[in-house]
Parts: sequence; structure tokens; C-alpha cells
Amino acid sequence: MKRPLLDTLVSIVGAAQVLDDASEMMPFLTDWRGRYGGQALCVVRPGCTEEVARSVAACVAAGVAIVPQGGNTGLVGGATPCAGHPNGEVVVSLARMNRIRAIDLDNDTMTVEAGCILQRVQDVASEAGRLFPLSLAAEGSATIGGNLSTNAGGVQVLRYGSMRDLTLGVEVVLADGRVWNGLRGLRKDNTGYDLKHLFIGAEGTLGLITAAVLKLYPQPLARATAWVALAGPDAAVALLRRLRESCGERISAFEIVGRSALELVLKHIPAARDPLAQAYDWQVLVELSDVIPGPDTSKKLGGMLEKILAAEMGAGRLFDATLAQSEAQAGSLWQLRECIAEAQKIEGRSIKHDVSVPISHIAEFIARADAMLDKLFPGVRIVCFGHIGDGNLHYNLSKPAAQANAQFVAGQAAVNRLVHDLVHELGGSISAEHGLGQLKREEILRYKSPVEMEMMRAVKAALDPLGLMNPGKLL
Repeated sequence: MKRPLLDTLVSIVGAAQVLDDASEMMPFLTDWRGRYGGQALCVVRPGCTEEVARSVAACVAAGVAIVPQGGNTGLVGGATPCAGHPNGEVVVSLARMNRIRAIDLDNDTMTVEAGCILQRVQDVASEAGRLFPLSLAAEGSATIGGNLSTNAGGVQVLRYGSMRDLTLGVEVVLADGRVWNGLRGLRKDNTGYDLKHLFIGAEGTLGLITAAVLKLYPQPLARATAWVALAGPDAAVALLRRLRESCGERISAFEIVGRSALELVLKHIPAARDPLAQAYDWQVLVELSDVIPGPDTSKKLGGMLEKILAAEMGAGRLFDATLAQSEAQAGSLWQLRECIAEAQKIEGRSIKHDVSVPISHIAEFIARADAMLDKLFPGVRIVCFGHIGDGNLHYNLSKPAAQANAQFVAGQAAVNRLVHDLVHELGGSISAEHGLGQLKREEILRYKSPVEMEMMRAVKAALDPLGLMNPGKLL
């Protein structure tokens, strides 16, 4: 079966774009964290939607499963083959589909292909005097297709929303090789089911997103950025509330960073420096932005933020703060936040949790989870950070010593149960922005109702009756 399929794929995309040598395929068969690895009959790299459609149709005719892949920066094994299909799997890399198809400034939209790197989309939008606001640590390698498949969030969800909110239309190659052109740049379209939302966040299990119409926004022309030390997560939530009351939609980011997370960055990232003279257990990174031009706007934003922080400090609710005096200083503060994941990877394996709870329950979650873990696993290192402005925490656990950490990580199931049960009790989600992939496909059964799982399986059966789209992921 392998040779005829390879010959067909070569006839579609060309010999140079079909990889079946083990060494050439290796980067496509292992995830970014090095946790998941699989096998594939080949890797096919189509260059246009028609080639994707024909490649999918060829795989379906051969009964071979399809694993869509973008930048391969996911954290739950969602883009890695898992060798679970009896006829084998083909990785379909969309990296060559990296064209900006159109920019419509009157409609404030950009139509891009799925293989576009997120940072390039940001740059092209900026060159056109607009903002595409999705921003995350892997933006230099993550692709729009991957962002869509996991409904990526990032640091500016607080103001602009996740990929669901940033997307008006999609183009999808369906599980039988047909193409659905849903590339409509409409903000109002009340003609039935909004089908694009079936594919956004579906992790490639229903079809391959090949292009999307993305929303653009006015480019912020003034910013004020501060690094703030405070008493704890409860104080952070209270500060967010007061900033919202005073600044409204000017709050573009509000990130919390626990001391353990900052310490790893200071240890492993060259040139990283603690912004404050004293070490504090908790800090937040706050950013305000405004689209009104002029130097007065920057001064007003900075003054507004400084006034609020001074009042909070005077009331004893804050310990210390530093306001960035230049773009370079703001960039240094953001580097501390964005390098946490890289520093953790250098430090070694950890048990990662990408969870969300209502903002009002963030402090309770952290306090209760910390206490339970400290009691059951003495010496555990808790690395907590994330997008507190939208309730999304990255709550990662390890032991400092290598041998003790290996034993601790081996007991991940028990740790997950403790953390996820608490998240569920507080009305939260065990996956806020990374997806389910292979990592949480069984775990989710404990927390979603049978009715919800039945509806999800019904959608899967309707759109992928043969079960060939990214098998072993999500469901």
C-alpha cells in the first residue's frame, strides 16, 4: 500500500515534497517538548489548497490516516503521529502554504494561508498600519493553522480575544478531500450554523484549515508597561479590577509571574535581570495601550498607570513597581515573561497544566492547589504564571533534584487528578489554550458530561466518518 500511495503523492506535489527517508522525516515525527514521537509512511508538503485536497483524497482512497502539522510547536502532542492506525499515517505539513492572499484595510481583514508564521502576519499587519493582536512565546515559529487548530490565546486575550474571536472565515479541506471555501470577511452572517467554529479548536480532527480571514485592529501608538510586586494572586485580581475600572479597554495585557518562574528565567536566560531590587513571591506584568497618536498620549498612559500604582502602594496593597521608560525596557520586561517556557525546558521535565478558572477563583485555586501539593509531595517546586486577565494559568510542577524529579514526573496521573479535580470543582477547564491532543484525550472524559462527549463524537462521525483525520487526538 505504501508504494502506490507514495507514487500518487509524488505525482501531486513533486518528489522533493514527499519525504520518506527516516532522517528527513524525524523533525516532523517528534513534538517540540520531545515527549511524543511516532511513525509515518511519509511527510507530504503541499504548496496550495488544491494539492492539499488531492493529497487528502489520495490518503482516503488508500485508507491511510492524515496528521496535519504546522510549526510543530504544540505542547500536547496534537500534531505528532501516534502510530495507532492500522494502515499507517501520513503527516501533511502546511509549512509551504505561507502566502498572504489579501489585505482589506477598509474591512480591516487579512486573508492568509495556514502555513504563515504568526510573527510574519503580525509584521505584515504592522507594515499596513494595523495590528494582528495574537501574541505568544512561540510566535516566531508557530503557524496560523496551528493557532486556529488549538484556538490559541496568548497574552492579549484580555483585550482582543482568542483565535475564535480573531477569525471571520476559514477555508478547509474536508475529510473526503473536498474544499469548503468559507473565506468570508463578514461580521454579520446569520444564515445558519457558524461552521468555522467546528474547525477552530478541533486540532485537525475534522478537516485541514488551509486559509483564514483574520481581523485587524488599529495599531497601538502609545504604551505603558510596568512590572509590579504585590502580596499574592488575590492582590493581583484586585489590581486588575481597579485597572479595569480606571482604564477600561486600554488594558491589553495582565500577566502573573510567581517567583519560581522568574528564578528559572534568571538562571537560564542570558542577560535576564530582576527588574526590582528585592525578591518578591508574586509579580504582575501590566500593559496599557492606546491608538490615539502623539507624545501626550504616551505621557498620559504612563501617568495614568503610575497614579494607580502609587495609590495602591500607598494603601499597602503593592510592594514595589517599575515603569518602563523606553521600548527597550518594556521589551526586557516582556522577555522575562515570554522566556519562562524556554527556561523550564532547559531546567528539565515538569508536569504541566494549562488550566482556566473564573478570574474570581484564581486566588482560591492557587492557594488550595499549593497547599495540597506541598502536603502530598514535600519539596515540590510550583511554577505558576499566565494570563490572569482571562483566567488562564500555567501551573507546572517538578522537583529540583534530577532523580527526585524523575520519580515525581512518573507519578503524573495522580498529580493531574488532584489539580484537574480542583479546576473542575471551581468551574474551570483542564485545557485553556493548548488543546487536548494525546496528552488529555482520556483525562477529559472525567470532566465532560456524557451528553457533551456524545455530541462531540456525533460531529466527528458526521465530518470524518472513516476516522482518518488526526486519529488518536482530542477524542
